[in-house]
Amino acid sequence: MSYTEAEVSAAVARMEKYRSGVDYETGTALAVVGLCAERADKEIAIRDDMIRVAHRAGASLRQIAEVSGLGRKTVTAIVEANPARARG
Repeated sequence: MSYTEAEVSAAVARMEKYRSGVDYETGTALAVVGLCAERADKEIAIRDDMIRVAHRAGASLRQIAEVSGLGRKTVTAIVEANPARARG
């Protein structure tokens, strides 16, 4: 797999955002945690979008809660949320 210089620079900049100013081991751990948190945020946004799609397609809140592992109150809040506002 090959990467452009711009992609490498962007990755280094994102890692430095989390690890600057601390020793190497701590900084590396913080970079991994920060990058994982970014990834989790993106995955949660996708999951929430798909929950709304499933509900609009006719899935019940109970069904969605069961397959997602979330509680019905959480699923209800996601379904009722304005997706643009939730990300913003």
